Amino acid sequence: MEWLTQLLMPGGKFLGVEWNTWKIVGWIGNVIFFSRFFVQWYATEKRRQVVVPVAFWWLSLAGSLLLLAYALFYKKDSVFIFAYAFTWIPYIRNLIIHRRHDRLHMDCAKCGFKTAPGSRFCAQCGAPLVTKG
Repeated sequence: MEWLTQLLMPGGKFLGVEWNTWKIVGWIGNVIFFSRFFVQWYATEKRRQVVVPVAFWWLSLAGSLLLLAYALFYKKDSVFIFAYAFTWIPYIRNLIIHRRHDRLHMDCAKCGFKTAPGSRFCAQCGAPLVTKG
């Protein structure tokens, strides 16, 4: 069992890393940012077409902001700071676009199906849609 302790805690440090609050923030940012890979992969496999779900953008935003905070307040490395300084802009923009698009969908009065923007008839039951306004 000593070998396991040596493997996980070389020099008395877990995984050989000197841990502190900012290291934890940085690692959480990395895990969140990396997890978007699985979210996008799952959504694509489920629909059998390339899909970028809204969760992808939320994970991108949260992960990049945590990594920016880590870079700004702990590493203080200009290269690392610049790498995450502006990534939040397209993530927020995509969240805004998604919200606008989602609000344009209409619910069918007959069956409750959420129809695509601009539809005149329900894709589920064929009933005519009443336009908002």
